[in-house]
Amino acid sequence: MTSLHIRKLAFVAAGISILSSCVIPDDTSSIAKVDATTAAARKEMVGLSEADVRMCAGFPTATADTGPSGQIWTYQRTVQRGNLSIAVPTMAVGAIPAVGGSVNVAPGGYCNTQIRMLNGHVAEVAYAGDNNLPNSRDALCVSTVDACVAYARQRKATPVSR
Repeated sequence: MTSLHIRKLAFVAAGISILSSCVIPDDTSSIAKVDATTAAARKEMVGLSEADVRMCAGFPTATADTGPSGQIWTYQRTVQRGNLSIAVPTMAVGAIPAVGGSVNVAPGGYCNTQIRMLNGHVAEVAYAGDNNLPNSRDALCVSTVDACVAYARQRKATPVSR
């Protein structure tokens, strides 16, 4: 190999190492903001009746009786997204160390939205699972609660006798 070829390979290897340093961490909770809709659901869904939640979110995937603490309704959502995966082969040239890696953009995930029912009404909303996106926490849970947030806002704007 000529020195020109080695310089070109070194330049390519440097570019690859820069790209591989842009990998998004698995846990984005320290750098991402909480999704506005899921944050609103934690407050605005409180007080909705069991019938209200069934109207806006459907029937829960699972329920658990927690005795005096009421019931916990779980809504499980798996999100399949088209994702872009770039895999860079590992290579080493002479004294240049091995460089390689991969980048995943917009991977899928899952969300378990848990709603605590106490005396027939929502007392608390929480989220669990692999539900973060690179710049937004709990974002994969939006599809479960967005209709309920709108429903709760509508109920507060136009009270209906129950």
